[in-house]
Amino acid sequence: MTRATGSPSLRGAAVGRGIGIGLMYGLWKPRVLGAWRVPASGPVILAVNHSHNIDGPMLMGTAPRPVHFLIKKEAFVGPLDPFLRGIGQLKVDRTTADRTAITDALGVLENGGVLGIFPEGTRGEGDFASLRAGLAYFAVRSGAPIVPVAVLGSTERRGRLVSALPPLRSRVDVVFGDAFEAQEGARSAGGGGRRTRKALDEATVRIQARLTAHLDDARRFTGRR
Repeated sequence: MTRATGSPSLRGAAVGRGIGIGLMYGLWKPRVLGAWRVPASGPVILAVNHSHNIDGPMLMGTAPRPVHFLIKKEAFVGPLDPFLRGIGQLKVDRTTADRTAITDALGVLENGGVLGIFPEGTRGEGDFASLRAGLAYFAVRSGAPIVPVAVLGSTERRGRLVSALPPLRSRVDVVFGDAFEAQEGARSAGGGGRRTRKALDEATVRIQARLTAHLDDARRFTGRR
């Protein structure tokens, strides 16, 4: 499929994945569980809990496919702006309905790529307790399956050299869950489901239940908080 005009390049995201692999495996000891649950091809949304700044880079370096993350515009400052754009990441203004970010994100999915989303909207407890409607919108609009991802261990201890980061060479668990649809039976030949406000609200409730259940399972399995 031809890449949509203006959409982020898969090549850039592949470069970002290579950088992520080098940094994450070089600085820490990721333990990746269930990566086979990510579809090998076609559009997919990775919904990731977010409790530490390394969660995004950690997923970029451990996911089996290159990921285009929706990242807050505040991160695109100075030399980070061209760098993040160059590795296929998407800038989003969280204070408004950012049409450019929406178009770019849908373009990733239309071209069979992987979209990464922190559905809580910002870094917090990382427990999926407060979901924004954006994840449901992208999933319902595109028809792409959602794969829940739990990143655990990034906030358990502070590093001795850099207190803002986990201790170097410490273990961080990345647990991928089973793919699911935002709306039961919603996928159609056109690749999308109902997009009314009621339908999106119902999809958000369904998504939150699935993400929370996966996080609970991942914590029990790994023994992490």
